Amino acid sequence: MNILPAAGAAALALASGSAHAAEAKRAPFGTLADGRPVEAVTLTNAHGVTARIINYGAILQSVQTPDRAGKSAEITLGYDSMDGYLKAPNYFGATVGRYANRIAGGKFSLDGKQYTLGLNDKTNALHGGKVGFDKVLWRIVDVKNGPAPSVTLSYTSADGEEGYPGKLDVTATYTLDDSNALTVEYKAKTDKPTIVNMTNHSFFNLNGEGSGKSILTHVLTLPAEQFTPVSATLIPTGERRPVANTPFDFRTPHVIGDRVRDGRDQQIVFGQGYDHNYILGAADAKGLRPAARVEEPATGRVMEIATNQPGVQFYTGNFLDGTAIGRSGLAYRQSDGLALEPQVFPDTPNQPAFGSARLDPGQTYRSVIVYRFSTSAR
Repeated sequence: MNILPAAGAAALALASGSAHAAEAKRAPFGTLADGRPVEAVTLTNAHGVTARIINYGAILQSVQTPDRAGKSAEITLGYDSMDGYLKAPNYFGATVGRYANRIAGGKFSLDGKQYTLGLNDKTNALHGGKVGFDKVLWRIVDVKNGPAPSVTLSYTSADGEEGYPGKLDVTATYTLDDSNALTVEYKAKTDKPTIVNMTNHSFFNLNGEGSGKSILTHVLTLPAEQFTPVSATLIPTGERRPVANTPFDFRTPHVIGDRVRDGRDQQIVFGQGYDHNYILGAADAKGLRPAARVEEPATGRVMEIATNQPGVQFYTGNFLDGTAIGRSGLAYRQSDGLALEPQVFPDTPNQPAFGSARLDPGQTYRSVIVYRFSTSAR
């Protein structure tokens, strides 16, 4: 699987022209209920790709890329004002933590002590709890212009916040370069042993957010030999199951909609579609693993993802129910967007065979996600 090819980026550059200035622009975005201001930083590269980040939830609020014909469109689900993010957040574009994904029963043990987390997903803790990193105001600490404009945001999670031990100092840096790669880098340090697992929860639709089309026509390649099956409560069973001869096999390009409703597979029934962690392969010399390639044939838009994390959660927006009205005025429904979330495996703190999510004082947690946008030929 050829992740992040220079040729694809060049094709996008050719389609969109080079009349744009690479820059980072800071502007007001709205206010919270208590009056605190929310700001946005828009990153633009020379090829017309833009990414907007707001400091509420360190949210990737917008990504706009040209299609094969050079027409730019919004490709993420979300809102144009704070009102939507406060009323129906759905983790659109959010930075999620302290622990992304699910922890069974909202409990885990560390050094012989049990910690109890807030339950916000029936019997489980999900994406950091009721007030995770996605629902707090981060501080913009650095904005850089130049060929690769960037913004860095920071947040300090107090010892005991949402039940997690240790004060955690976190940064999120978004960088958009001239190869049409948007890199998200999360870092964290703690003052006592804790667990950390951060990711970005953007929902993408390469047809365009306002197209009224679902992601079921998208073609996905996901180079994973195994995935982690789940119970009815969406907690991994501990098994590492081969994808071969299952609806979960995307080792070669496959249309997402072909098998997303295959009720003969119990895992599809449990997830109401795809909502599963895939086990990625070895890292390259730069420490990155190919995570996914998504192509929308009609528009030609391509998104490729690489990461330093061991897994990626593939989610087809199964729980979008039409109650969230997006920036285009459309009601978001099931399969209107897909999420590919690089991360440590779900419930790792309770399943040692999955590895470790532990962070100790003196260590630095670092998670990297690279999204590269291009276009394909017909």
